[in-house]
Amino acid sequence: MTRSILIQPLQLGSLILQNNVILAPMAGVNNTACRLIHKRAGAALLYSEMISANGLIRAGSKTWELVDHAEEERPFALQLFGDDPAVLAEAVRRCQDQADCIDINMGCPVRKVIRSGAGSALLRDPAKVSRIVRAVRQACQRPLTIKIRSGWDLQQLNFAEIATIVQDEGADALILHPRTRCQGFGGQANWNHFAILRPHLQIPLIASGDIFTAEAARHLLTQQLCDAVMIGRGGYGNPWLIRDILALNHPAPPAPPSLAERGQTALEHLELNCQLLGERQGCLDIRKHLCWYARGIDGASDFRLQVNSCQSLLQLRHLIHHFFLRDRP
Repeated sequence: MTRSILIQPLQLGSLILQNNVILAPMAGVNNTACRLIHKRAGAALLYSEMISANGLIRAGSKTWELVDHAEEERPFALQLFGDDPAVLAEAVRRCQDQADCIDINMGCPVRKVIRSGAGSALLRDPAKVSRIVRAVRQACQRPLTIKIRSGWDLQQLNFAEIATIVQDEGADALILHPRTRCQGFGGQANWNHFAILRPHLQIPLIASGDIFTAEAARHLLTQQLCDAVMIGRGGYGNPWLIRDILALNHPAPPAPPSLAERGQTALEHLELNCQLLGERQGCLDIRKHLCWYARGIDGASDFRLQVNSCQSLLQLRHLIHHFFLRDRP
C-alpha cells in the first residue's frame, strides 16, 4: 500500500512554502524569540502577533515594533486587524514590503477588539467583510490570507458564506478556527466545519484549533479536511509538536524530547528573549513560556513558583539548569 504524503509544500499565491505546517499569530506570545524557536523546529511560515491597522496608520512606535522580525524568520506573515476597509488597505500599503504574506484577522474574540468592530465582530457583517477583502486585495502585492471563526455564535454559523466571500474577493487562502466568537477558547473546535467547507473552496484551507498532538494533525490531513495545519496553543512550550507533525511522512515518530532537550530549548528561548527585549523585560516575558516548558514534569509546580519570583537572567539560567539539566531522581 502506498503511504500517504501528508507533509508537502504549500502554495499561497506566489509564495511556495517548504511544508504545510504553520505557526499561528498569537498576541502576547509569539514574538521574535518564540517564532525563532518554532522556525528551528521546522515551521514553514511564521505569523506576527496581531497588529492594529489604526496603529500603523498613526505611526505608533509600539505598533511598528510588532512588524519587526529577524531575517531568519522568513517567510514571514503580518496579521492586521481593523474594521475600516480604507484604513486596512493603507496599513497594508505601508507595511507589506516588510512581509512575505499579509493576513487580516476576522476571528479574534477578545472584547477590546470586538468593541472596535474588528476581529470576529466582522462575521456579523458579511457585506463589510467583502469590502475589506476587496480593498485589501487591491492594495496588497503579497499573498493574502484571511483568518476567521465559524461564526458569532451557534445561531450564526456563517463560515461557509464568509469563506465564499473571501475566495471571491481574491484571497489566496482561508484560515478557519472552528469555534464561534462566543465560545472563546472553551469547549471543542468543531472539525466537521472543515469537512463542510473544503469541497467548496478552490483556495487552500488552513486548519486551526485544538491541534495539540501530531495525531490530531494526522487525522486532519489524512481525512483531507484541510491543506495545512496551523499550530497555536498546542505549541506553547512545545516546539517539538511541529517536529512531530513534520515526521508524519515517516514510519516511526520521533522520541519525546528529553529533559535535557527541554532545558536547552528553554535556555535558548530565554537568551533570545533577553536579546530582543532587554534583560528585565525579557525575564518577565519569558516566565509564561518557562512554565509551559515544564508542564508534565515532576516538580513543575515548585518550578513555576520559583520562575515567577525570579528577577534576573542569572537567576533564571540557574533555575533552568537545576530543574532540567542536572541529574534528577
